[in-house]
Amino acid sequence: MERDESGADAAAPGDGLTEQDRAVLDIARRAWAGPGAKERAIRERLGISPTRYYQLLNALLDDPRALAHDPVTVNRLRRTRDTHRTNR
Repeated sequence: MERDESGADAAAPGDGLTEQDRAVLDIARRAWAGPGAKERAIRERLGISPTRYYQLLNALLDDPRALAHDPVTVNRLRRTRDTHRTNR
């Protein structure tokens, strides 16, 4: 993953999302076969904990750049999040 001078993930040309942002959305987009497969992929591909992944994902759901990049995934996850909030 590329980083800029400040040490932050470098944004890819065009959409303003970082490689990490895109990777988080890619993991969220996929269906996972068995228990632990998603958590294992998060650790191996992103090098972060599942808790940190969900924090980043939740922030991306409110980011218009993420919506423009992957509207199907972002809208699906927004609906799920809203349903969970309503049921609390």
